[in-house]
This record gives sequence, structure tokens and C-alpha cells, in this order.
Amino acid sequence: MLKPHQELTAKGKEIFDIVHQIGELIPEDSQELQHLKGQMLGDAMMLTAKVRGAEGGDLYDIRMENAAIIRKAARDLMVSNHSLEMYGFKYVDYFDMVRELIEEYRLIFIRWVQSFDQWNYIIDRWGLFNPPGVGPFDKDPDDDIPFDNPFDDEE
Repeated sequence: MLKPHQELTAKGKEIFDIVHQIGELIPEDSQELQHLKGQMLGDAMMLTAKVRGAEGGDLYDIRMENAAIIRKAARDLMVSNHSLEMYGFKYVDYFDMVRELIEEYRLIFIRWVQSFDQWNYIIDRWGLFNPPGVGPFDKDPDDDIPFDNPFDDEE
């Protein structure tokens, strides 16, 4: 069985592939739709790139920051069909596949975020991504750890 981050990465790649295929149907002569295509592809790329960033960072605040970026990208992608429709894209119905995949992604995402180790953190002094019960003005427990430089006695 795959771990949640592996499932997210696989589902993110699937979403990117579908978005890319839909993007190939966008007419080259429509500046608005081409711009939208770039945004959609960027959002779809974030779904895998930021999972890797979160896994590499491992700290709770880094994971949560990446999770927030993923959430924004997924939500922006979810409503892209409205812009496609507004600019007259003929195949907007294909985007329903993307929306269904994002819903599947969202459910995996929830499990992934729940797997974050809340005890592996540094205090986020901006106050956005601290574990429950930790505030931006809390005293850092690491400040109480004495640091003795072993090289001080070498003189």
C-alpha cells in the first residue's frame, strides 16, 4: 500500500496529465485562453512539487506551508472551468474529469495532512503554521538547551 504522499504524487501527476491534454485543445490564437492554460498547468504542477517540498522539509510548519500552497493551487484549478467557459473554450465539459480527480486528490490530501508529526516543529513566528497549542510568541523550548562549545577549552 502506498503512503499518502506517494498517493498524492501519483494523483497529482494524473491531474497534470489531464490538464495538459485539455490544454492541447486550446487554440493558439486565443491570448486569454493561452494565459489560462499556463495558469492551469502551473497549478497542476504545484500538486506534486509542493508535496515533495513538504516531505523534504519534514518540519510541521514547512509541511503546513506547502499544504496551504497545494490547497490554493487545487482550488484555483477546480474553478478554472468557469474561466474556460467565459473565454469560449469549446471543450469545457472535459474539465469535469479534472474536477473529479481533484476531489479524489482532496480526500488523499486530508489523510496526508493528518499524518504530519505535530511534535517535529520550530515555532512559526508569523503565527500561521504552528501545531495546535503553539503560538508565535511562545518561548522556544530549545532556548533552554545549554550550548557548550567543546573548542573553548583548547587554548
